[in-house]
Order: sequence, then structure tokens, then C-alpha cells
Amino acid sequence: MDIGLEWGSEGVTALGADCAVLVIVDVLSFCTTTDLVLGNGGRVLPVRWRDRRGEEAAKARGAILAGEKQWSLRPSSVTQIPSGTLLALPSPNGATLCDAAATTGAVVLAGCLRNATAVAARAAELANGRPIGVVPAGERWGIGICSETKTFGPLRPCVEDQLGAGVIAAALEGYGRLSAEARLAAVAAKAIDIAEALTECSSGRELAAAGHANDVRLAAKLDSSGTVPLLHNGILEES
Repeated sequence: MDIGLEWGSEGVTALGADCAVLVIVDVLSFCTTTDLVLGNGGRVLPVRWRDRRGEEAAKARGAILAGEKQWSLRPSSVTQIPSGTLLALPSPNGATLCDAAATTGAVVLAGCLRNATAVAARAAELANGRPIGVVPAGERWGIGICSETKTFGPLRPCVEDQLGAGVIAAALEGYGRLSAEARLAAVAAKAIDIAEALTECSSGRELAAAGHANDVRLAAKLDSSGTVPLLHNGILEES
């Protein structure tokens, strides 16, 4: 297959061996927040979840750690982030997977609904006929807005990342043959009202219940951005 789709950290491992480009998709919220930071002229340094050494290393590179100022993993917190800011952004899903994907040797892009078509086009350009892997991050049971366990729970596939990956896969249909998983995601993305789905899915409802409905609205703005975050020397910057 020319375009494969697999979930989470296992997906990074499975696709990373053969794919020239890996697209990490974490719609709520790492990749959406990254898109907004880069759209304002900033950069993002992904940090593995609960990695104190990683956080200290990020600070040593001049990054501001999310949560230490007004900026956080929430998309709405970074809509006015100043140009030139290097934001160290920990997350259990998107950031952790970007860091893992960097070890595979593939080019790593961060995709969401906002920049899906732009990311797909850049992935095709960078891959230049070689395979592309799309990795919806998913959630982890027990880690979320309302509650948090001390250890990672099992993978929780989620609607928002399925749809983000599906829009990217659909935009890559002219590039080559999609795997069955990628085709299924593409069909689902074409067949559903994406903004409505994000509002009604488990993650969207959880965020709204915690008072963060605007984060869901920002994430649902399909193809509102042409920003393409590419991981270079450990930092996501405009490609």
C-alpha cells in the first residue's frame, strides 16, 4: 500500500520501518494547538508525557514550558501567542508520538483537521512516490480533562483522530493506493458532518463539560490553515 493507517505508538512502530513520511494526528488537542502556534509564527517542541528530563532539556534549548505561563495544551490558550515563541508542549498522545516517530528515520509531520489538506499535499511532496503513514494518536483510558491516572491506560480510539486521519487520507487518494484502514477513515470523513461529530463525540463532550467548548470549535475548523508543522531537530516548525 502507498498510504497506510495505524493507531498510536504501535502504529508508529508498524509504519515507521517502511514509510518515508509519518503524519501524526492528534486533533484534541496537541496537533491543533501546534497548528495555531505555528500559524502565529511560533514553534513547538514536543515533550513526552511526564518526562522531567525532557522538560528540562526543552528549557535548556530556550523553550517555554506549557503551563508555566498562560499557554497550555488547550488550543484557545495560544490563539494570541507571540511570534517567535518556542513552546515546549507535553502531551500523552501527539507529543509523545512525535518524539517516538523521530526515531524511525521518517520525516514527521503533525496533522489535524485545520491543516489536513495542506499536510497531505506536503506529505506527498516529501515522500516523492514512497509510502506515507498516517497515525491517529487516539486517547488513553484514564488520562483526560476530568481525571488522570498515574500510568498510561490502554489505547482509546477516538472519533476526532479517526476523522482527522480520514481527511488526510482522502486528500492522498490521488497519490496512490490506500490501505483498507486508510480507505475506511477517508470514507467516514466524507460521510459525516465533522463539526457536529466533534461536538457529539466523547472527547468533545468531556471538553465541553469542563468548560472548554471553544477548544472543540477551534479544532473543527476544517482546512482553515495552510500551516504544515514538520519536525526538524526535535522542533515542529513551518515546513
